[in-house]
Amino acid sequence: MKFRSAVSALVLALGVLFAPGAGLAAPHDAYAVTKLTHAQATAMFRSAGITWSSSGGCSNRNNATCTSFDQLNQATAQGAVTLRHASGCALNITGGTETGHASGTYSHWNGYKLDYGKNSCVTNYIHGSFAYIGLRGDGAPQYQSGSGNIYADEGNHWDVLYYNCGGC
Repeated sequence: MKFRSAVSALVLALGVLFAPGAGLAAPHDAYAVTKLTHAQATAMFRSAGITWSSSGGCSNRNNATCTSFDQLNQATAQGAVTLRHASGCALNITGGTETGHASGTYSHWNGYKLDYGKNSCVTNYIHGSFAYIGLRGDGAPQYQSGSGNIYADEGNHWDVLYYNCGGC
C-alpha cells in the first residue's frame, strides 16, 4: 500500500513539474489540447468583440480562400480573447485552420495559429508589450509575449503562434 501511495505522489509531482507553463516544461512543449468546432470558436470571438473575415466569404476548412476555426485549439481561441481584452484593440481574424498555410506541428492547420489584420492599435500594443526576438527564417520580425506566444509581422497581417492562452 505504501508503494502505491509513493507512486501516486510521484506521478502527481511529475505532472506538476512537466505541465505547460510550470516547472521544467517549456511553453512550447506539446500536450493534449482541446479542439473547438467552428461554431464554438465563433461564439467565443463574437462574445469578446472579435471579428473575422475571409477573401472567399466562407468557412470551409478545405478551401484556402475561407477562414475556418474548425479544429482550432481552445487555448488559441482563448489567446485571441486575451489579446483583445489586454490590448483594447479591434481584432479581425483573417486566417484560421483552413488549408493553404505552412505546415508543421505548430501550424494553422493543427490549431496553433491565427492571422490578424494589421491596424496601428494592435501593432503598437505588440511593439510596446512584447520582446523583439529577431527575424523568422522568412525574414518576418518576431515578438514574444511573456507567456511564450510568438507574434510575427508578415507585412499585411500578424501571424500569431499560440502555445498557450496567454494568461487567460
